[in-house]
Amino acid sequence: MAQFSEVLAEIGDFGRFQIQLMILLSIPNFLTAFYFFAQVFMVLDETHYCSVAWVKNQTLNLSAAEQLALSVPLDAAGHPEPCLMFRPPPDGASLEDVLGHRTNETQPCEMGWDYPEDRPLSLLKEFNLVCGRAHLKETSQSVYMAGLLVGALVFGPLCDWIGRKATILVQLLLLAVIGVATAFMPSLELYMVLRFAGATAVAGYTISNVTLLTEWVGPSRRTQALVLAQCAFSVGQMVLAGLAYGVRNWRLFQIAGTAPVLLLFFYFWILPESARWLLTRGRVKEAQQVIQKAAAVNKRKLSPELLSQLAPEKTGSSGNALDLFRHPQLRKVTLILFCVWFVDSLGYFGLSLQVGDFGLDIYLTQLIFGAVEVPARYSSTFMMQWFGRRWSQLGTLVLGGLMCLSIIFVPADLPAVVTVLAVVGKFATAAGFTISYVYSAELFPTVIRQTGMGLVGIFSRIGGIITPLVILLDKYHAALPMLIYGSLPIGAGLLCALLPETRGQALKDTVADLDQSPPPRSLKAAPSEKGTEASGMTSGPGVSSVSSTEF
Repeated sequence: MAQFSEVLAEIGDFGRFQIQLMILLSIPNFLTAFYFFAQVFMVLDETHYCSVAWVKNQTLNLSAAEQLALSVPLDAAGHPEPCLMFRPPPDGASLEDVLGHRTNETQPCEMGWDYPEDRPLSLLKEFNLVCGRAHLKETSQSVYMAGLLVGALVFGPLCDWIGRKATILVQLLLLAVIGVATAFMPSLELYMVLRFAGATAVAGYTISNVTLLTEWVGPSRRTQALVLAQCAFSVGQMVLAGLAYGVRNWRLFQIAGTAPVLLLFFYFWILPESARWLLTRGRVKEAQQVIQKAAAVNKRKLSPELLSQLAPEKTGSSGNALDLFRHPQLRKVTLILFCVWFVDSLGYFGLSLQVGDFGLDIYLTQLIFGAVEVPARYSSTFMMQWFGRRWSQLGTLVLGGLMCLSIIFVPADLPAVVTVLAVVGKFATAAGFTISYVYSAELFPTVIRQTGMGLVGIFSRIGGIITPLVILLDKYHAALPMLIYGSLPIGAGLLCALLPETRGQALKDTVADLDQSPPPRSLKAAPSEKGTEASGMTSGPGVSSVSSTEF
């Protein structure tokens, strides 16, 4: 009986077939950057004042400046208050009565707001996300993050049930339909409902595409293929900056960013199913057909004898979540990794969602943020080989936290300095995310790896849900969000010093192996490939759990 790994070596583990697959899966990765960060550009701050009906009475014949002076008080700096208005006079009062009996009594806006800059329609302007409703901007982002958590929980098992290809096609259909439909929502509540639904599809795709690519690419190039495919997400962030700059109307912007997913309908015919998944389901004939196609594309000859010996593969059994807390060493590792993955999301999204708060042009900053992620993600593989997993994880977390804390002490009139610190922080957090993915998979024993990675992924999503809510703390003190984004990663980073080093070490298969001194493995091995091979991840749940938090 032949195993799929033998057949993959025969047909080529990273030939033209795998390169084509990587490109196909990179395109939706590129497009999902819009779903994550587009709202940042839809709710940019805009000058606004209370809309006061009585001063617009034509019989009074007041100029715009006079209307503003009569209806809106001034703040301490002499600027019109954006959220307060003078108490209106009695109905039918003349201008003389208004001027003669004017009081300084104020009240919150009661008839909406006026936006004098006359910018194109934004989400903020249409749904009045200002003053007492300003918190809804961050609430919407938290709803989206909650959708990512639900999507990972739903599509992980679905990917293993109906297959990688079918799941990806469902997700692309949802991304297209929900994305375009969002542009036509008449209320903020419906907008947030569709944002939640779209997030489930985004999270599902991050599971399915990494799973499919992992199962077709051999160990020698798996890390490079995964990193390159995920770098498309970073490139998407760069293009997002240009699209947001060119299309300011939020409804047109939403359509322009999501409609391209409709062009991927041809994936129905050209996207291959995972032969490894087919074998786990006992569908050997279909697996043989897909393998023959891959061999033809790679221009490799496949031995008919080897193909005929291909046998169904069995998935290994996994442990129980409680096993993570029974062994003292594993309990310590698990609790520290919960903290690490939580602050991974907190720091990454904390900087990403505040891209417009660093003083420089938001479009330029977004472009730089996207550009810096590409070397950050790719360089993390070299950092892990040179410095080891533990010190790479510790260093990136502490560096990212220090950059956030440093921003607090930079004066507001030095936006270039603030942006440089934020960019370095973004580099560190993006690299740290990739390192967490590899390091955690190596720390958990094989029998519990799938469960462990699923649990740390949940903590990552919880961090993402909380991040937009932390931004709301700036109304109490401007430094509070960055203080949290900085101090928590530093604390979690220092905890990493308590974790064991896994570079050059053989992977643990059972919990009992944690008490043994394992023989070393080659330092030249790609960091995540050996972990994947040794873990027995021949079907979805294990890979799904890992990839659900990887961008």
